[in-house]
Amino acid sequence: MTDRRPGPGGPAPDGADARDARDAPAARPYRDVSLWLDQVADDGDRLEPRPGLDRATDADVVVVGGGLTGLWTAYYLTAADPTLDVLVVEQEVVGFGASGRNGGWCSALFPTSAAGLARRHGTPAALAMRAAMRATLDEVERVVAVEDLRCDLVRGGTVTLARTTPQLARARAEAAEAERWGDRLDLLGAEDARRRLAGRGTLGGTWTPDCLRVQPARLVRGLARVVERRGARVAERTRAVEVAPGRVVVEHAGRRADVRARWVVRATEAWTARLPGTRRAVAPVYSLMVATEPLPEDVWEGIGLAEAETFSDHRHLVVYGQRTADGRLAFGGRGAPYHWGSAIRPGSDREPTVFAALERTLRDLLPQLGAARVTHRWGGPLGIARDWHASVGADPRGLAWAGGYVGDGVATTNLAGRTLADLVTGRDTALTRLPWVGHRSRPWEPEPLRWLGINAGLRAAALADVEERLTDRPSAVARVMAPLTGH
Repeated sequence: MTDRRPGPGGPAPDGADARDARDAPAARPYRDVSLWLDQVADDGDRLEPRPGLDRATDADVVVVGGGLTGLWTAYYLTAADPTLDVLVVEQEVVGFGASGRNGGWCSALFPTSAAGLARRHGTPAALAMRAAMRATLDEVERVVAVEDLRCDLVRGGTVTLARTTPQLARARAEAAEAERWGDRLDLLGAEDARRRLAGRGTLGGTWTPDCLRVQPARLVRGLARVVERRGARVAERTRAVEVAPGRVVVEHAGRRADVRARWVVRATEAWTARLPGTRRAVAPVYSLMVATEPLPEDVWEGIGLAEAETFSDHRHLVVYGQRTADGRLAFGGRGAPYHWGSAIRPGSDREPTVFAALERTLRDLLPQLGAARVTHRWGGPLGIARDWHASVGADPRGLAWAGGYVGDGVATTNLAGRTLADLVTGRDTALTRLPWVGHRSRPWEPEPLRWLGINAGLRAAALADVEERLTDRPSAVARVMAPLTGH
């Protein structure tokens, strides 16, 4: 969420009235949801909701969710068959969810490792999935160029620093493993790693070319305009209250309506947990971000990221960042608690203790920041399947779905959209034979087991990093947790 205070030491605007306002989405300015939506508002996008849907209608395909999964699906459906009547319904505005809040990594990462895919589906299937993820970056670049989507897309790759001996061992192991699956992951010595990103205490690292830096809200909102030009309908402030094969019940301004379609596509990611019948399909877990003011060029000369690399390090509790097109550092990470009952509330976008930890982590990593102000703080939920395995599929009765990206969704949504378009139109292609197609994750445990297990896992990741700093040896805790996270 945008922070309008004069500086990090300013008074906190967090009285009871402010909390109530945060918990009332209709009253909250959309530009305050993230830095990215704040920037599109500065671009001249007024973020005013499109007309909602409050009366019965029919369509060939109704897509539930106006994020990247839903809009990529609409894009490829309208390309495959321009005569299709495609309707997208979004409960807030396009880009309100993870598609307008994420870290801006359009990467070839997939939540299940290649080795994990091979164990489940076989080596040829794992190789095909890895190749499809790498090819997806080329496809995103192609569409962005063809459609003139001005979203700050740059192929700078990802640099991941190793700052402890155990992190360096993981960097070496990952670089060796990547070659087996056709991925390029260069092992960097200390000097080469610092040349890309001059992080404190850098011992080495890795670099892959397979990541695009992107401003995600510009991408998703530009994509919505493209699908509208192609004839698709987009209804906003229209919440799906029931999703079933061939039918969606929506609500707008207190009025409910039936939407009938040959196909319904559920593209709701973390918000899937709010729908009847799918409340345990994914767990919404929050990831939070901060962003600095634009930094002067001399500071950037001391930091690096000259090629617009995205960045991380080899710790267990995930962190991620990018150098934005306007010269900010945007930095995020996990660590926010999972909320009882898979709750998703606007107030959970702001966890002051997590923001403070992120700022400490960022300044520890990059002391070159000095007294640079943090101007934006925001967050949101991502969807995690019980086995950390994203999936896409279609029930022949007329219900298709995709999701469970675990934060690796900016590129994976494009692959999902292309695959869903093939499934819905009945085409048998290389995409429809990928191993994530038709995969079914078992449901999450009921409460209180879900709450206990997920939060224990978050704490274990943090504990593993502390353990490694203290012992300078690979974490025993992390070794125990690895099989539970798709590795």
